[in-house]
Amino acid sequence: MDSIFLHSNPDPAPAGDGPLRGLKVALQPNLAAAGWPAGAGSRALAGYLAPEDATIVRRLRQAGAMLPGYTRMSEFGWGLQGSEAGRALREHAADAELVLDLAGESRVAAARAGACGFKPSYGLVSRFGLIGLMPSLEVCGVLAGTPAKIRGILQAVAGQDEHDFSMADEPVPDFAPPKTKARRPSLGIVTEALDLMSGEQAQAFRDLQGSLARSGFIVREVSCPDFPLFALVHRIIGSVEASSSTGRYDSVRYGPRAPGARNWNEMYLQSRGAAFGPLLKRLLFQGAFFQFERYEAYENACRIRARLLAAMQRLSAQADVLALPAGDGEPGGNPATPADIWAGFSPTLFANVTGQPALILPPAPDGARPAIQLAAARLQDARLLAAGEELLDAFQGDS
Repeated sequence: MDSIFLHSNPDPAPAGDGPLRGLKVALQPNLAAAGWPAGAGSRALAGYLAPEDATIVRRLRQAGAMLPGYTRMSEFGWGLQGSEAGRALREHAADAELVLDLAGESRVAAARAGACGFKPSYGLVSRFGLIGLMPSLEVCGVLAGTPAKIRGILQAVAGQDEHDFSMADEPVPDFAPPKTKARRPSLGIVTEALDLMSGEQAQAFRDLQGSLARSGFIVREVSCPDFPLFALVHRIIGSVEASSSTGRYDSVRYGPRAPGARNWNEMYLQSRGAAFGPLLKRLLFQGAFFQFERYEAYENACRIRARLLAAMQRLSAQADVLALPAGDGEPGGNPATPADIWAGFSPTLFANVTGQPALILPPAPDGARPAIQLAAARLQDARLLAAGEELLDAFQGDS
């Protein structure tokens, strides 16, 4: 059987005696750890060694966390094909994992592993030292066994970073454990999200909705008629950002150089052609089309994004947290086209488009209860994790 880690840290012992001392946190090779081979799952960065720690890695070390190594990931984190996100957690080689969330990858991987998966608010966790693909959509997600463990990690790594201009100017949420038990949160079921599921999946979620109401939660339905537009907006903005972000991998600034080129133009084309896998190439071709042939579509997508953000803010005012299906990710774990990823992650895309936090609680081990996704307004991360703890306690009490 292959190793859990693509790269194992020869000295994972904690450097400090902080609040995370002894906690084993696995990383993906798109987060820079000084001296480690940070290839981001792509041939474009074969042999690249990170020159310094990413801010989030440095803060983990300072908090006393142990970093056992890099896990295998999909190319630049796009989708879960080829990714082993969640395996280190499932096989007890780590207590938590950091997984890039571009479309919902960290959340879906957590559900598959029987764990909790959290996507923080955009701008809450530094992206300095992250080898990214879609800058305005991606954030480093956290996989762990409980919301409380996720909260402890965020307490250590969240906050301002002078190296990252995308960080939020607002105060950081207080991730300290609550001193008193909060009332049970009200849940807003986003009805249009259920339309994305099969009849059987939607019915399982309806059954869960009834169970929560019987457990004392206030459950109400809320509506976002434009919810299907999240996939379209993510597709256009994400592909354009990916096309722009990968421009640096030209074999001059980064990446291996293809042999046999007779001039610089051939060198560039051949090196770019060899640098990326088929799935990512399809994504980049789409992005280049919107960037250079249909730029008005990109501008319209940005306008619709603002409208969707306002719509989700209105929904968040109607309940303490929103509740949605978790989704399954790409079918079979091996998509043929980017469209398969957008379809498979359709219930999770919204949080990447709006920048709001989202948490997935795992399904019941026996499959009797589906995974559930919770979301809150931007920077209400601590409130969302507290609500997740309440629901998890209720689930365990019912089992």
